[in-house]
Amino acid sequence: MTVVSLTFHTLNHRQEEWENYLHTEFPQMIENLFDVDKYMLADVESEMIAEGKNTNLLLFFDSVDRRDDFLGIELKNISERLEQKFGEDVMLFRTLLHPRNSRI
Repeated sequence: MTVVSLTFHTLNHRQEEWENYLHTEFPQMIENLFDVDKYMLADVESEMIAEGKNTNLLLFFDSVDRRDDFLGIELKNISERLEQKFGEDVMLFRTLLHPRNSRI
């Protein structure tokens, strides 16, 4: 198993539009991701975030090859969609996680 963590940082003035997107278009986009075995979408609560809001999407893959396919194709598509809709007001940060131990 391998995991990708995508964090979406949304600026304050786009919060309402982002929340609407999370409830309408975003879930369908996640469900249509071909290589993803499991996922978890979560709001991030942190004392360190004072400007804007973070939303995190954990994507679980059964192999590094499937993850790499996602990174090469799907992540680019997601980034382009977000840029078209939100410009620079929603920033996407990618983190690759390599589990050492897991109970998932």
